[in-house]
Amino acid sequence: MPFMQESTLYGRVLGLANLGLMVLDTGQRIVFWNQWLASRSGMAASRVQGLTLLEAFPELEGQRIEQSVHTALSSNLPAVLPQNQNRAPFPLFAAGTWGGERIEQAVSMTPFTEGKERFCLVEVVDVSNTVGRERQLRGQAEALRAQSYVDGLTGIANRRHFDVALDRELRRAQRQDAPLSLLLMDIDSFKAYNDHFGHQQGDACLTLVAEAFASRLQRPADLAARYGGEEFAAVLPDTTPEQASQHAEVIRAYVESLKMAHAPKAVHPHVTLSIGVASFDKERLHDAKSLLEAADRALYIAKREGRNRVVVGEPD
Repeated sequence: MPFMQESTLYGRVLGLANLGLMVLDTGQRIVFWNQWLASRSGMAASRVQGLTLLEAFPELEGQRIEQSVHTALSSNLPAVLPQNQNRAPFPLFAAGTWGGERIEQAVSMTPFTEGKERFCLVEVVDVSNTVGRERQLRGQAEALRAQSYVDGLTGIANRRHFDVALDRELRRAQRQDAPLSLLLMDIDSFKAYNDHFGHQQGDACLTLVAEAFASRLQRPADLAARYGGEEFAAVLPDTTPEQASQHAEVIRAYVESLKMAHAPKAVHPHVTLSIGVASFDKERLHDAKSLLEAADRALYIAKREGRNRVVVGEPD
């Protein structure tokens, strides 16, 4: 069986190539245009051959791709179009559609010489699937990162998120000498609640209290978190001790007003909170450890003095 003629073979191979191939002469006129480009632009080779790049694509005037082609032809330097600047420079679409959303492209320019003439090979690769996959992976990573900062039961921030936020806000308070307050709160007699109603109802109680507590924090910078077990915490930037005490009292009163029935052995007939307050002081309470210790001492005093109350802590 005789071999196919060389030109016929090359033409067949270029027609089957799964990328766009365009050749421009020194005047940036199109001298080759493969089937891939024809099927994604809606323009057959016979229609574009002899046209300049800008005659075929007027929107490219002044764009990075026009400059790169000019550089490739004049300086004999190959170039790759940065995708972070324009992901879809050519008006190319899914094969046969010629409309809607453009395919995302990776474009490279390679100068070459044939005889005494210089040409530029422009290669266009459809990277839509790759970009889409990258976006999907980034989205999944962001979702996992978000989950790692959210308490799975209550839906508010978890201890890890709380630690990161407190550290960030402490550094800001130290730089700007700004007020910052911290609340630590505990559901009173929660063990009695769990023992009486069971763990499933206990989880429901935790979720209701978390939602109630978080709903009282109105500013975007305020953070409501589950600190651990039946303990919750709040980071309150730009909040003085007096303001923090008022915030804490609003939270305490709101949870009490819900009148969630408590266990018979509980100190109070309804579910209540004890809250300890501590505030940043650049001389004494200037780090996370000292702040948390002060808030924890205040919380202990609130529980010792009868629960369902707010106590403002002082340095040890």
